Amino acid sequence: MGFLAGKRALIVGVATDRSIAWGVAQAMHREGAELAFSYLNDKMKERVEPLAHSLGARLTMPLDVTSDAQLDAAFALLGREWGALDIAVHAVAYAPREALTGSFLEATQREGFRVAHDVSSYSLTALAQRAAPLMAGRRAALLTLTYLGAVRSIPGYNVMGLAKASLEANVRFLAADLGPRGIRINAISAGPIKTLAAAGIPGFRKMLGRVAEVAPLRRNVTLEDVGNAAAFLCSDLAAGITGEILYVDSGFSTVGMSFPLEAEG
Repeated sequence: MGFLAGKRALIVGVATDRSIAWGVAQAMHREGAELAFSYLNDKMKERVEPLAHSLGARLTMPLDVTSDAQLDAAFALLGREWGALDIAVHAVAYAPREALTGSFLEATQREGFRVAHDVSSYSLTALAQRAAPLMAGRRAALLTLTYLGAVRSIPGYNVMGLAKASLEANVRFLAADLGPRGIRINAISAGPIKTLAAAGIPGFRKMLGRVAEVAPLRRNVTLEDVGNAAAFLCSDLAAGITGEILYVDSGFSTVGMSFPLEAEG
């Protein structure tokens, strides 16, 4: 029996079978969780529903996190079908392409800044507001995904770095509010992984190469690495952990200086 047996989890943010959220879903399914999935629009529905069904999920729903009406409808559906919720995974982030093109100073404009923070950070609060009533009286957990760009400048990451910094603060404030109700929330700061979202970040291939060269484990992380950590954090095995940012990045975030590989020894 898996360590998530009897748990019900909503997965928000699967786009393809290369999404980090898909790695999380696979790990949770393996550990016995019953899953529900959301999709952004009809185009994404065609991608997400077959993936959801492959893991035995019978609940799928439209959910644009910028729409309060869709958020309300999604959680009303979960309430009707399940009555309660144990886990909510928030794997949503977006900034307009032009905000990720060029230098931070030149690319950052008011509207791009607003959109990045609304979709990437506020949506976690909106999700938690609606999940909390369904999690009442349960050993429940929320999880979101962040990145090193929240605390370090990363070339090309631009306003997404600010949005992720907001997201990480969001985790801490939500942990303080939800903790007395017995609900935990944490974030995983994953190393770079080839996903649909990552394709919009200039120089992403260089980023992958640099991490594999410098990180203590000398490799990039996989969907399985992140999924396993997520399953743990949302399980009762992590009952004493909340408000944390867990780095799953082959140790890259711990490195302060590196030398060319040929100089090692």
